[in-house]
Amino acid sequence: MKLNELTIKEASYKLQNGEITSVELTKACLDQIEKLDQKVEAFLEVYSEEAIESAKESDKRREMGVSNGPLDGIPYALKDVFATPNHVTSAASKILENYQAPYEATTVQRLRKAGAIILGRTNTDEFTMGSSTETSHFQTTKNPWDLSRVPGGSSGGSAAAVAARMALFSIGTDTGGSIRQPAALCGIVGIKPTYGRVSRFGEFPMASSLDQTGPFAQTVEDTSLVLQTIAGHDDYDSTSIATPVPDYTKSINKNITDLRVGIPKEFFGEGVSSKTEELVHAAIEQLREKGAHIVEVSLPNIKYALAVYYVLAPAEVSSNLARYDGIHYGYSATTDKSQDPKNLYEDYSQSRKFGFGDEVKRRVMLGTYVLSAGYYDAYYKKAQKVRSLLKQDFDNAFKEVDCLVTPTSPTPAFKIGEKSENPLEMYKSDILTISINLVGIPGMSIPCGFENNLPVGMQILGNQLGEEILFKVGSLYQAVTEWHLAKPDIIQD
Repeated sequence: MKLNELTIKEASYKLQNGEITSVELTKACLDQIEKLDQKVEAFLEVYSEEAIESAKESDKRREMGVSNGPLDGIPYALKDVFATPNHVTSAASKILENYQAPYEATTVQRLRKAGAIILGRTNTDEFTMGSSTETSHFQTTKNPWDLSRVPGGSSGGSAAAVAARMALFSIGTDTGGSIRQPAALCGIVGIKPTYGRVSRFGEFPMASSLDQTGPFAQTVEDTSLVLQTIAGHDDYDSTSIATPVPDYTKSINKNITDLRVGIPKEFFGEGVSSKTEELVHAAIEQLREKGAHIVEVSLPNIKYALAVYYVLAPAEVSSNLARYDGIHYGYSATTDKSQDPKNLYEDYSQSRKFGFGDEVKRRVMLGTYVLSAGYYDAYYKKAQKVRSLLKQDFDNAFKEVDCLVTPTSPTPAFKIGEKSENPLEMYKSDILTISINLVGIPGMSIPCGFENNLPVGMQILGNQLGEEILFKVGSLYQAVTEWHLAKPDIIQD
C-alpha cells in the first residue's frame, strides 16, 4: 500500500515503530497532490516547503523519543475558512482573496501542537454557502469518483482531498450538512460534533448558531483521533462547551447489543432515491444482526426544517457579512482601478457587488429582508419558535432510542452545473442534514454502498454530547463491512 493511502492509525503505528518517517509520508501526499489535483482541484494553495519542514521537526522529536500524540507527523488538509498566520485565508471569495489573518484559529493551533502536518488550504463554496463547491470564486472541485460530478459542499475540497488520498484527514465546517453531505458523496467518513464541542474561534462564520468544525477521514476510528485533538473548551469562544472531552477511542468496535437505534420515518420516502433507501435499510439490518434493537420513531415537525433553516441562516449571514464593507479590510472598490466609486455609499455597494458572488448576495439580501422592520415577527421570530419545536421532537425521540439512523443525502453526487441555476433544488440537497444543525446535535456520515458506482452515505445521529454513540455504531458497522475500503478509479490511474 502507498503511504498516502494509509489510515491515521496505520501511519501512526508505522511512525512510532520507525517503519516510515513523517517526511516520507508527507512527500507521498504532496506527490499525490501534484499527480491528481489538476484534475480534482481540491486545493487552493499547497504549503509544500512548510509541510516538509514540519515533517522534519516531527521526525526529530521521534528520534529523541518524544511524540506529541497519534497525529504527530500526520499530513492533513484544511478548509479555507480557518485563520492561518502567514497564509491567505479567503473563504473562497474575491473579497478576501489576499487576506492574511493576524491570528491563528484554535483548531489550527491544536493540530499544530499535536504535531499534525498542514498540507494546504482546500476549496469551499464561497463563505461556505453552497452544497456543491461550485460557488467558489476560484475553481470548482470535482468528485474523485466521477470528475463530471460535484464532491458536495461546502467542504467539498476537504472531502475530495481525503477521497483522492491526497491527505490522511482533513478539516471542514458544517452549517447545514457541509461535512456530512460531501462525506457521503465522496465515500468517506465525516462528523459534525455537538454545537460548541469544538471551538469556532478563528473560523470565518457563516451562521454562528449553526456552524461547527469537524473532521473527514477514511475510517470512523480516524475521525475519533482527530476529534479527540480538536475538541474541548476554549476561552476565546463563548459558545464552546466546558464539559470534559471523553476518550473517544474507547468507543471503537464496542458491542451494540441492546442499543436502541431509531429510524425516523420522515427521512425516507419522497425525494430519497430508492437505491439509497435500499442501501441504508440494508445497513440497518446489519446493525440489527449485531444485536441492536430497531425502533421506528417520528419527528413530526421535520417537514419545516428546510424553511426554518433558510430563514435563520440567511439572517445570520446578513449580520456576519456586514463587516465586509470595502473599508475595514478585504477587497475595496476604491483601490480597484476598474471601479470609480464617487462617494462612501458607492464604495460600499460596489465593493460588495464585485467582491461577493451571486449565492452570497442572494443570502445576504434574503437575510436582510427577514430581519427588516415589519418582517422580523412574521419570519425570523416564527422560525425561531419552530426551531424550538424541532428540538422538542429530537428530545422526545432520544427518550426512546440511543441514536438515529437515516440516509445522509437523498441522492448520490449530481452533475456539475445540474443544479447551479436552480437554487431551490440545490438547497434540497441538504434536506436530510439541516435539522441536525438547527438542534445542535452530533451527526456522522459513513459509506454504506454504491448507486451507479457512486458512494452512498448513512447518517448516524446522537443526542447532545453523544459522539461516543456515533463512534461505537459507526466503527462496528465498518468492522463488518468493506464499503469504506473502496477507492476511486482515479487513484489507480
